[in-house]
Amino acid sequence: MFKTCIIGASGYTGAELALLLQLHSQFELAALYVSEKSADANKLIGDLHGFLHDRIDLPLLAINDDELSHLAEHMDAIFLATPHEASHEWMDKLAGKKAVIFDLSGAFRLKDKSVFAQYYGFENTQDNWLNQAVYGLADWHQAQIKQAALVAVPGCYPTASLTALKPLFNADLLDQQHRPIINAVSGVSGAGRKAALNSSFNEVSLHAYGVLGHRHQPEISTYLGTEVIFTPHLGNFKRGILATITVKVQAGVSAEQINQAYQQAYAANPIVRLRNSWPKIDDVTHTPFCDLFWKFDSQSGYLVITSAIDNLLKGAASQAVQCANLRFGFDSHLGLVK
Repeated sequence: MFKTCIIGASGYTGAELALLLQLHSQFELAALYVSEKSADANKLIGDLHGFLHDRIDLPLLAINDDELSHLAEHMDAIFLATPHEASHEWMDKLAGKKAVIFDLSGAFRLKDKSVFAQYYGFENTQDNWLNQAVYGLADWHQAQIKQAALVAVPGCYPTASLTALKPLFNADLLDQQHRPIINAVSGVSGAGRKAALNSSFNEVSLHAYGVLGHRHQPEISTYLGTEVIFTPHLGNFKRGILATITVKVQAGVSAEQINQAYQQAYAANPIVRLRNSWPKIDDVTHTPFCDLFWKFDSQSGYLVITSAIDNLLKGAASQAVQCANLRFGFDSHLGLVK
């Protein structure tokens, strides 16, 4: 078995990832870590997250620089469920040694340093690892992930959006004169575990945020290959993302061509489910799936696609496990779908 650990294990994503690794037949969950200043240090993860009680009997250990270097030499895989700044700061100590790094932060997703600084508020100075990082869109970048030393696991909104759009773009069906318009709604767990008034369940109704300025917009555009308009919304529910995407296809494109593009992309993929009706968030919460459905208006040339995922799983933890499966020579869905 491959020996793994999680740094940043106290958050929602870290807890989900811990369970997936604990139950995986080929990965050993050896240790869990939090920052030195974390109030969760030395607590059992099962006491912090009740759904892990009696399932994972591991404490949340405080991480330090010496421990980082030790882990890099002794683990097979290290998962970072950490803030962007922490992943950036620690990468030189972790990457390029024995361990393969799976970073769930946004620190190494964007190659353009000026764009990164604009959207993340600090400069990425890790040129070596920025150049080497592989974007871990597991259903599309399998060959690159299999060779990676550092995998930048995609964001949750980009995962939902790119899964819906890439079959169309890659088949050259999109009208390049019209940007895809993405309206997506996320549950409050997407804001993380730390308490904040604007993401408190009692304060949230349904509202747009980050309009024409959200950091996931350049991520979607970069890995799709064309500019998009992305508007995220925060909804009054715990988890899940529903993205409704409107695109204009090229003149003469038929419904058969659209269906064929999705079938070619995903018919053999057990993670992406091509539905016969509009998916809803309840269909995918607590699962690793991405559910897709679409409707085409042949008269206008407009196509509407809905993509539904669990933001903590397919949008984070289970996609990280997909990447780890690929990197260590297993089927992408091992430990996720029977």
